[in-house]
Amino acid sequence: MPSFLGLEGKRVLVTSGTKGAGAATAALFLAQGARVMISARHQPEARSEALFVAADLTTAEGCATLADAVQTQLGGVDIVVHMLGGSSSPAGGYAVLSDDIWQQELALNLYPAVRLDRLLLPAMVANGKGVVVHVSSIQRTLPLPESTTAYAAAKAALSTYSKSLSKEVSPKGVRVVTVSPGWIETEAAVRFAERLAVEKGIDYEGSKKIIMDSLGGIALGRPSTPDEVANLIAFLASERAGSITGSEYVIDGGTIPTV
Repeated sequence: MPSFLGLEGKRVLVTSGTKGAGAATAALFLAQGARVMISARHQPEARSEALFVAADLTTAEGCATLADAVQTQLGGVDIVVHMLGGSSSPAGGYAVLSDDIWQQELALNLYPAVRLDRLLLPAMVANGKGVVVHVSSIQRTLPLPESTTAYAAAKAALSTYSKSLSKEVSPKGVRVVTVSPGWIETEAAVRFAERLAVEKGIDYEGSKKIIMDSLGGIALGRPSTPDEVANLIAFLASERAGSITGSEYVIDGGTIPTV
């Protein structure tokens, strides 16, 4: 009897699938019987049953390498989960954001999804089915002026692109959805809090409080876990969500204070 999600045998690509929410998402799809390919710049430390492709997706060449591997090793793809994202911008507000920093944020948070979609969607459209999940961020509506302006703007662009793409390809059988997490308890989130602590001359707990306060607090009193984000993505990619497209789903523990 098929599982509730019906993901058995699905061919799934998860970018940035070696750590954090990406690794949790890949692991969940594998547990549901899917065939999974993950990508990152470096070989993962932990063993995984997923196929792995080393690629720098901030470049057009890296995206082409991964798209080729999808065809040769998976024979195509049914579900694409764009998990790649992050920020290395310095604190200091808009004035410290050089052209190079802006380009880095766009190259990491927007261009990989745009490029991979352009390479992979034609086959999905030709088959008349498929799902694309873009992982954005609540930062697109709640940016931190001190340190995440460029990241937030790039994620806002990703969300807008996702909505437009859904209007184009959904009539052809390909669903497009966006997932916008708040603060997730990942390795990258910890590094960001640690960097902020150094810049402010405070301890980690003090930095964590600054982040939560800057977001207006988290109603649940804690960040989301990688597994919780993975659960949402797997449901949206499944046949159980067959009529959902063009929508954005927030998973932030109640951080956004408005409707």
